[in-house]
Amino acid sequence: MSQFVRLIFAITCLGFLCELSAQTPSASSVAPSSVIDISGSYKLSPADAIDVQVFGEADLSKEYTISENGTISFPLLGTLKIAGLKAAQIERLITKKLQKGFLLNPRVNVTIRGYRPFFVSGQVQAPGSFKFEPGLTIRKAITMAGGFTERASKSKITIVSEGRSSSKPRKAKMDEPLRPGDVITVEESFF
Repeated sequence: MSQFVRLIFAITCLGFLCELSAQTPSASSVAPSSVIDISGSYKLSPADAIDVQVFGEADLSKEYTISENGTISFPLLGTLKIAGLKAAQIERLITKKLQKGFLLNPRVNVTIRGYRPFFVSGQVQAPGSFKFEPGLTIRKAITMAGGFTERASKSKITIVSEGRSSSKPRKAKMDEPLRPGDVITVEESFF
């Protein structure tokens, strides 16, 4: 290939990369109120899924879904109560238990593979449970449920969040971020 063709190719690639980076939103351009960082502070609950990796031990590395009673059945260790723990706490728990007679220096990594669903009820087209993904808001959840019905009151939307000190419904804002297990209710409008 001639130097001229290489130069044209390089300029074209550079232009494409610049255009692509201009179209990709940066982390700072995302509104902080619409995104929750739940990775480090998130406490696991029933129906959440985790991936446990014990390095060098393929038989001990696998995926788990937390049971209704908040446990997983781990090889060699039996039933472990993990509901209410963060991923880092589960790593320490498994490491500590494996060190007691099973492995000399276990290296354990726990990642959250999937979150328990959230629920939308009331005056939406398709009420039900939906897969939680980080970054969801009330507005997006209602869209996932097919949008409002004709009788929906767009100003009377409540949310009940698991793990809060009060489990009473509270008024929700459309751009409020969701958490796993949240229950959204869209009330009926009478006018």
